[in-house]
Amino acid sequence: MSANFLNLNESKTEIIIFGNTPPVPLVDALGSNIRSSVKNLGVIFDKQARARPLPLLLLTGGAGYLGYDQYGRYQDRRLAKLGQEVPPRLASHTQVALYRSFPTRLLSRVWGRLNGVELPTWLRKPVYGLYIWTFGVNMQEAAVEDLHHYRNLGEFFRRRLKPAARPLSTSSCLISPADGRILHFGRVLNSEVEQVKGVTYSLEAFLGPQSRSSRSSASFRDQLVSSPGNDLFHVVVYLAPGDYHCFHSPTDWRVELRRHFPGSLMSVNPGVARWVKELFCLNERVALTGQWHHGFFSLTAVGATNVGSIRVYFDKDLHTNTPRYNRGSYNDQSYSVAAGDRLGGVVDEEVEVDKGGVTLRKGEALGEFNLGSTIVLLFEAPADFAFDLRPGQRIRVGEALCSL
Repeated sequence: MSANFLNLNESKTEIIIFGNTPPVPLVDALGSNIRSSVKNLGVIFDKQARARPLPLLLLTGGAGYLGYDQYGRYQDRRLAKLGQEVPPRLASHTQVALYRSFPTRLLSRVWGRLNGVELPTWLRKPVYGLYIWTFGVNMQEAAVEDLHHYRNLGEFFRRRLKPAARPLSTSSCLISPADGRILHFGRVLNSEVEQVKGVTYSLEAFLGPQSRSSRSSASFRDQLVSSPGNDLFHVVVYLAPGDYHCFHSPTDWRVELRRHFPGSLMSVNPGVARWVKELFCLNERVALTGQWHHGFFSLTAVGATNVGSIRVYFDKDLHTNTPRYNRGSYNDQSYSVAAGDRLGGVVDEEVEVDKGGVTLRKGEALGEFNLGSTIVLLFEAPADFAFDLRPGQRIRVGEALCSL
């Protein structure tokens, strides 16, 4: 009769398998199995390592890059705690190229189509309510507070405000054109403008060539300044997704030219603006240039991800984020013409147009975005001009930018 049992003695432990088989030492049996398993594992590991070196390289390289990046951010936080100025960490050309390769223009067009889809009445309140809760939208300022009134996301984003919601400052000739946050402001030096502190872009690349000065030897900045006693200033207002999406005329001025720059649609939030140099020159934008009572004046609406649509109310001919465009190109529409009938079908009949251009009044509704974005003002003013602002300050349409 066969039996299975362990035979224990002082010298060694033996396994008796089915009493008719010779005893096998336990250590030898286990050792043989372990050696065989290790050998097989080594073969498998060797085959996988040889067959897939790229994933291993990406894994180790990616982990190393992330570790290096996190160490750099740790150092930045340490310097900030010590009260020292932290230099901006700019993206490399390769990183910017990779970012620009993302199909943000296509995604923005898809988002624009979704914005126009009519929502069922029962779905409007939960969808808009989630957006209001996420971005802190103040619906008490809206002309129509009932969420069921807005048929689609586009109408909700472009909602109008109550007439008294944005009073215009009477103490300043220059007011904020939009609700948002002040990213940067100051004097323009050496034809370079700061989009945020320490990160600049070229003034000429941003506005394109100008023909308003015959001084070809002068710098681009000097070509814009018409009076020796004046200087050039700028202010950047960032509109977050929860902000009021329309923008208004910041002063009394005359628009002579609209210049549309097709381009990328990268995010313009402050973090990306600190990371990508010349971000505002790479993104799609619409620049309105003209004159105010101190000389040159311009307002530029900069597009962003999901904000491919930039609308200027008086210009019927403007179409942004089109499927095809030539990188680095731009197209102009002049409003300064000898005969007003040449603008027929281009400019809205309700705006004031003369041979000098389109006249806008302070606080007048000028245009809109589909979502948050950025407004950049560049203007000529007396050399003693001073902003009444703080970096990072929250501001609303109609509030004073200066005490002039």
